[in-house]
Amino acid sequence: MKHDGGWKKESSRYLFKSQWFNLRQDDVELPAGESIVYTLIEHPGYSMVVPLLDDGRVILERVYRYTVQETVPECPSGSLDGDTPIVAAERELLEETGWSAGVLTSLGSYYGSNGINNERFHIFLGTRLQNISEPNRELAEQMELEKMRLKDAVELAYSGQLADGPSALALMLAFRHVQQSV
Repeated sequence: MKHDGGWKKESSRYLFKSQWFNLRQDDVELPAGESIVYTLIEHPGYSMVVPLLDDGRVILERVYRYTVQETVPECPSGSLDGDTPIVAAERELLEETGWSAGVLTSLGSYYGSNGINNERFHIFLGTRLQNISEPNRELAEQMELEKMRLKDAVELAYSGQLADGPSALALMLAFRHVQQSV
């Protein structure tokens, strides 16, 4: 449910702009009349895919993330880059893994950290997978693919060993969807 909550933006300025996100600062009047400066990140959003093979295994990526100085298991994902969420999901799955999904089923869309940014991510379950090419990754995408049973991937999420929040949520939603479809 969108509404302004009684907050009134008086002015706005960009502190930083890049191809990935913008850092914006707003002067805001709150409902009770106080004025504050609110700093936020504008992000175009991204799509994430849980690629589920016919044998019940998922394809995960072990990605080196410079921000946390760790290699982290994740589901394939990437920025919308002006595309619709489903087109971005198709593109990123193919680019990062070399696999294509015959069917992409939406499992929902969520805000990742709405206290500081407007980034919304869209989750898809990819089924009827076909390996059609080699991955075509970006320079900074240092990753290895790993296949494991969906149930085992969900257990990694529950235990915290799969610490990427969006990927953990995506796997749990995919597991629930698969269980309800049986």
